[in-house]
Amino acid sequence: MSVSRERSDGALAGLRVVDASTLFAGPLAAMHLGDMGADVVKVEHPRRPDPSRGHGAAKDGVNLWWKTLGRNKRAVTADLGSDGGRRVFLALAADADVVIENFRPGTLERWGLGYDELTTRNPGLVLARVSGFGQAGPYRTRPGFGTLAEAMSGFAAMTGEPDGPPTLPPFGLADGVASLATAFAIMVALRSRDATGQGQVVDVAIIEPILAMLGPQITRWDQLRTVQPRFGNRSVNNAPRNTYRTGDGQWVAVSTSAQSIAERVVRLVGRPDFIDQPWFADGARRARHADELDDAVGGWIAQRTRDEVVAAFEAAQAAVAPIYDAEDIVADPQFQALGTIHEIEDPELGPMKMQGPLFRLSGHDGVIAFPGRAHGADTDAVLGELGFGSEEIAALRAQGAV
Repeated sequence: MSVSRERSDGALAGLRVVDASTLFAGPLAAMHLGDMGADVVKVEHPRRPDPSRGHGAAKDGVNLWWKTLGRNKRAVTADLGSDGGRRVFLALAADADVVIENFRPGTLERWGLGYDELTTRNPGLVLARVSGFGQAGPYRTRPGFGTLAEAMSGFAAMTGEPDGPPTLPPFGLADGVASLATAFAIMVALRSRDATGQGQVVDVAIIEPILAMLGPQITRWDQLRTVQPRFGNRSVNNAPRNTYRTGDGQWVAVSTSAQSIAERVVRLVGRPDFIDQPWFADGARRARHADELDDAVGGWIAQRTRDEVVAAFEAAQAAVAPIYDAEDIVADPQFQALGTIHEIEDPELGPMKMQGPLFRLSGHDGVIAFPGRAHGADTDAVLGELGFGSEEIAALRAQGAV
């Protein structure tokens, strides 16, 4: 059964998005827009489904990552390198507000689907182009993935233990950050279109948004010719700041970014004498005495269970958080109060939980209308909406174009 295009359950209802991207920044950006009510059409090759359908864990042969990444997206197939697939894509673009793609620069142009062609019938179209290195420069045609952005942005160089190797995150961090930048850029371009009537091209290089998140490392290098070394879980800006093991074998994280919080922590752990030390007066100097502070805080925490530690910190109005896994997140009352975890009905696997939209609006909450759809599940319905007749759709199928 196909899914209807019409949605009136979000702030972006009426916005039409074509997601022709893969792995992972582009699809995540489209997911964010779909969560807020946009009608998103996911375009995949008819014989080579989106690779994310095969990423990560599966249940009964059904991929679980795709259920989240593909949510709120109607699934269509089209071979964009074929004449028939090109016709389908041009029709989709003519009916859309936004197209998101992440092919290597020049690929759409080679297929006759560049911005000039896409806007012939739709001058207000916003084309969001997501790539590893952007649309210009000597690296533009290199294969680009989030891992490379995490390496080149400086993230890996400053992450890890001081005597260990540069460390990569165990998930698509750079892609996730780039997805937020892409969604934001799309909304900026749409706001401009509201004023001018003209669409434009959005160029997101995955190496850039994560760079923006890493603080003033460029300015520091420019002005001081120094780079931030690796500190493990510690911080160069404050202490105590670390992860600590509790007496029942769990872990907590402590932060003291504010001076008042640092004072509350050392009072709580029985070392108020630290406060009178000259080096305790600001975060940077405290960080140079991290060994002493970690010994005091870690020793106190090690004598108590995680629940006891969290309760004591809360009573002292000091900053602590238990280090959670997915089971803890689902059970936590704060996430429950926020409605962070949504349960939806999946036609293949039944009731299914997943994290919900990124934020809440007082007028329109985001909605997960349906989880990721089967490959090509909505092709006939969407082409029918675009004016393709049943015989024409059958001919496109016979050609392998959809």
